[in-house]
Amino acid sequence: MHIEGFEHIYSGKVRELYQPLDPAFSHLVLILASDRVSAFDHVLSPEIPGKGEALTSMTNFWFDRLDVPNHRSAELEVPATVSGRGMLAKRLEMYPIECVVRGYLSGSGWKEYQQTGEVCGIELPKGLEFGDRLPHPIFTPAFKAPQGEHDENISFEQTIEIVGVKIAEELRDLSISIFLEASRLAAKAGLILADTKFEFGNDPRTNLMTLGDEVLTPDSSRYWDKELWEQGVRDQSFDKQIVRNWLAANWDQTGSPPTLPNEIVSLTAAKYSELEHKLTTI
Repeated sequence: MHIEGFEHIYSGKVRELYQPLDPAFSHLVLILASDRVSAFDHVLSPEIPGKGEALTSMTNFWFDRLDVPNHRSAELEVPATVSGRGMLAKRLEMYPIECVVRGYLSGSGWKEYQQTGEVCGIELPKGLEFGDRLPHPIFTPAFKAPQGEHDENISFEQTIEIVGVKIAEELRDLSISIFLEASRLAAKAGLILADTKFEFGNDPRTNLMTLGDEVLTPDSSRYWDKELWEQGVRDQSFDKQIVRNWLAANWDQTGSPPTLPNEIVSLTAAKYSELEHKLTTI
């Protein structure tokens, strides 16, 4: 789409990037969160209504509450035509590390634990069940692969080899610190933050480690309803898991994915909306 005063520079699976035409603001980028949804490395059809605005709203919510430098900028206003799903951000020198923090045993971590008793090389207590809370949050980084390729889980020692000891330790400590604070705030909304991922970069104007990308949204995090979890219901979440489950049951992952049924689209949109409401009304 055309946005007055900006030039389109990149399309991702979910996001569109634009740069200001005014060279005085060449250090900024406009990030648009679309309503597109992806799963199993495919962008699906149709879109999920309201998804882009929900992701942007939740990222803004967390940026307002976390005491850590972030990439959001107030130097320019978000154009009115994309208000609600656009964010002006500072360009960062990104670290090629996906900073994953896990507080509960689920997802790929559960599969690995069943096989080895470990998650990303970190030994865990024996006898844990799916959805159990870990003794303390663990940092399980991944190497950010080039566009179109899969990210690769790596050890902390490998992280050090990539970015050096100082940066690796800062990434780990800051990620866990943010996770703990976010978990505390999410609990006030009756939510459990099971796991999440962060991305950081260096702000060349301040030389500070800065939080970038989307933050603590259902596209980057796994949230559970605390009351249901305490009742033993562990197969619940506020994200696109509904989409993944439907695809897994109706597609063999060869060729193009099928069109999502209206019911799946509506249920997914409702989950995003419900989580946004729970969080932003704390």
